[in-house]
Amino acid sequence: MKTKTVVVRLIGSPSRREASQRATIVGLGLRKIGGTRELEDTPSVRGMIAKVAHMVEVVETRG
Repeated sequence: MKTKTVVVRLIGSPSRREASQRATIVGLGLRKIGGTRELEDTPSVRGMIAKVAHMVEVVETRG
């Protein structure tokens, strides 16, 4: 069984944001603007993306 994944790109700077939003960006594994990460498409990851939706974009979903 192939798991669904989602590719997320950081498009906004986490500096001068709330500490919880910066921690969420780190939790998603994003470091630099323009950096991407392929993550498993789970409800917890979707919730993290929703929390910082103004700083990230979902590039594509696979699976």
